[in-house]
Amino acid sequence: MSQSPHIATDFAAGPDRPQLRGVLQEIVDSGITGVQLRVHDEQGAWVATAGAAELGGSAEPPADGHVRIGSNTKTFTATLVLQLVAEGKVGLDAPAVDHLPEFELDRRITVRMLLQHTSGVFNHTGELFEDGSVVPGITSTIAGKEWVDKRFHAYRPQDLARLSLSKPPRFEPGAGWSYSNTNYVLARLLVENVTGRSCAEVTQERILDPLGLTGTVVPGTSRDIPEPYAHAYYRYEDAGRRHTVDVSRQNPSWVDAGGDMISTTQDLHTFVSALARGELLPAPLLAEMSKPHPESGFGLGLRIQQTAPDGETLLFHNGGHSGHAALMYSTADGSRTLTAALNYVDDAEMTLAVPFLKAQERLVEAVFGG
Repeated sequence: MSQSPHIATDFAAGPDRPQLRGVLQEIVDSGITGVQLRVHDEQGAWVATAGAAELGGSAEPPADGHVRIGSNTKTFTATLVLQLVAEGKVGLDAPAVDHLPEFELDRRITVRMLLQHTSGVFNHTGELFEDGSVVPGITSTIAGKEWVDKRFHAYRPQDLARLSLSKPPRFEPGAGWSYSNTNYVLARLLVENVTGRSCAEVTQERILDPLGLTGTVVPGTSRDIPEPYAHAYYRYEDAGRRHTVDVSRQNPSWVDAGGDMISTTQDLHTFVSALARGELLPAPLLAEMSKPHPESGFGLGLRIQQTAPDGETLLFHNGGHSGHAALMYSTADGSRTLTAALNYVDDAEMTLAVPFLKAQERLVEAVFGG
C-alpha cells in the first residue's frame, strides 16, 4: 500500500501545499515506488516525501537522500566545458578534435555540437531509430539479464568513445539532432585533456566546493552510493521467470559523464539556481547555454521550456538511471526551483516511462503553472 506524503520534519517548511501533496500521492499511485520533492520559491522551502524507500517496506524515502541523477550529470559537464571556453582555453565553435587528438573525430564536429547533441556521433548505449529499429551499443540490448550481470563491470571512457566512433554516424555533423551519451563522454575527456586532471577533480574544484555541494559525488567506477538513499530496482525475465534485483549499488562507468553522478535534491537546487543566477558562467555563455535548438529545445547541457506561450522560461534537465531518477528545474532568474528524486522498478520495456513523464508534467504544472 502506498504511503501518504508528509513534510519532512528535518527541514524548515513554509505553508502547507495540499496541491503538491496530492500530486505526490498520484505519482506513488501510478507505480513509482517513492518520491522526494523540494520546492524553493517566494513562500520559502518546502520538502516532502511519499511512497517507500524499499519495496515492501513501510519507511518513506529519506527527505534529502542520495540519488543517481542520470543525465542531470550533463549539465555539470557542460558547465565545466563552458568555464574553459570563458577562460579562452577552448573554442565553442572550434573543432572538438583539436582537444581530443587521440580520436579520429570529423573536424566538422565542434565543441558546441557535442554539448547540444548535433554531432551525429553514435550513442554508445545504443541507438533507437524512428522506424523502431535498434542498433546495439556496449551490450546487445543494454537491458535485461545481460545488463544486471554486467552492472559491476568497469568501462573506460576511451573505449566507450572508440566503440561509438567505429559505428556509422547518425547524420552529418550539424545536420540533425539526436541524444547521444557519447557526446558527453567526449566532453569529459576534453575537460581532462585541457586541464590535465580528472573530470572528478575538476568538478570538485570548480563546482562542488564553491557551492558547498557536500552531497554530490562523481563516482567514477565506484559501486557505492552514500547513505541515506531510497533503493533502486531492475526487473527482468529469464527462462520464463521474473526477477527483481536491487541495483542501488552498481558501477556507473557504462554511462560515464552522460549520467554517472550522485546528488541530492538540496544540492541540485543549489546548483541549478546558482547556474541560472550567473554564478558559474559569464552572462554571454549562460545565454548560449540557454539558447534552445529548434528541433529539440536542448541548449548546451540544458533544456529550455516555456510554461505557456507567453509564460516563464524554465531551465531544466532530467535524468533516469536504472531505478533512480532526478528532476531539476529553475526559472531563468533562479528565484524558483523544483528538484525531485524518484526510486522505482525499472525494466527493459520502460514500463514506468509514461508515469514518469506524467509525474514530471504534473509537478511542473503545480509549481510553475501553465
